[in-house]
Amino acid sequence: MESALDYYTARALLEWQVDLGVTEAMLDAPLNRYEAPKKQPKPVKTPEAEAPIVAAPKIDPVVEAKAAVERVKTLDELKAAMAAFDHCELKKGARNLVFSDGNPAARVMIIGEAPGRDEDRQGKPFVGRAGQLLDRMFEAIEMGREAPLSAQSIYITNVLPWRPPQNRDPLPEEIAMLGPFLQRHVEIVAPDVIVLMGNISCQAVLGRRGITRLRGNWQEAFGKPVMPMFHPAYLLRQPGAKREAWADLLSLQAKLRELA
Repeated sequence: MESALDYYTARALLEWQVDLGVTEAMLDAPLNRYEAPKKQPKPVKTPEAEAPIVAAPKIDPVVEAKAAVERVKTLDELKAAMAAFDHCELKKGARNLVFSDGNPAARVMIIGEAPGRDEDRQGKPFVGRAGQLLDRMFEAIEMGREAPLSAQSIYITNVLPWRPPQNRDPLPEEIAMLGPFLQRHVEIVAPDVIVLMGNISCQAVLGRRGITRLRGNWQEAFGKPVMPMFHPAYLLRQPGAKREAWADLLSLQAKLRELA
C-alpha cells in the first residue's frame, strides 16, 4: 500500500510539474539545496584593484632626437647617436646607415634627400647615376669629394640616413624627427655654404618646396648662405635643366670667392 501511494504521489507531482510547463529533467536525482555548497563571497576590492590603468606616456621622437644630440660634439658621436635612434621605422628596412661622404673640412656642404638603392647598399650618399652626375657638376668648377684641400672639396649628407621603401618621398614626421640630427651635423661641419639638392632638402631646411622657384636664389638657414639646386636625379630626367644648374654652380663659385 505504501509503494502504491508513493507511485501515485510521484505521478501526481510529475503531472503537476508538466502542467506548470516543465519539459525536461536536468538531473537524474533530486538536488537538495540545503546541502549545496555555499556561494563564494565576492572578493573585496582594494584601492590598488580600483586604481585606473594609466597608459604609458607617448614618446615624442623629435624630443628624443633633441636629447640624443644634446651632448654630441664630433661626427663619430653623431653617427653613433643616429645608429642608436630607434624611433624611425625606416631603420628597420634599410641595409645601412648612410651618414656622409667627402671632406668634413670642406667649405661646401651638400644636403641631399634620402638614400636610394645604391646608397643603401654601399652606405654612402650619391653613389648611383645621380651621384656620378653630381661629381661631374662640381668637377666643372674644380671641386669634388675627393679633393684633398678644403677649398676645393665638398662634404655630402642627406636629410634622412635610411632609404625609404620603394624610394618614396620622406614623410613629414620622418623629416621632423631627424631634423635635430641634421642641424647638429651642420653645426659640427660648420661649412661656409650649404647646397640643398631638391625639394625634400628645401622642405627640411627652409620649410618650403617648389624647387623651380627656389633654385638659383640665395637663402639663409643655420646661419649659413644656402643655395637650392635641382637634384641630379631630376637633371637626368630633364637634361634641358642643366643650363640652370650650371648657372647655379657659377653663382656658388662666386659666393665662395666673396666669402674667402
